[in-house]
Amino acid sequence: MSAAPVPPVSPPLASPGPGVVYTETVVFAAPEQFVAEAPYQLAIISLDSGHRLTGRIHGNRVAIGDRVAFLEFRNGIPFFQAASK
Repeated sequence: MSAAPVPPVSPPLASPGPGVVYTETVVFAAPEQFVAEAPYQLAIISLDSGHRLTGRIHGNRVAIGDRVAFLEFRNGIPFFQAASK
């Protein structure tokens, strides 16, 4: 029995752009490399480009349906923040 083929991985986006929070969670029991940063919020963002991307939320918590803006990449992790209203 052979393993299923691995789909190609898209290259990282230079700037993912804004989007809407599809779902979110707060991490309290973080992996070892992120323990000092816990608790922190992760979210899956439905980008305006049509893609979805998992990222960290910087600053105030966001809820499902909130608009967010891309902030920056930190160690390859995309950070978003609540969009200005």
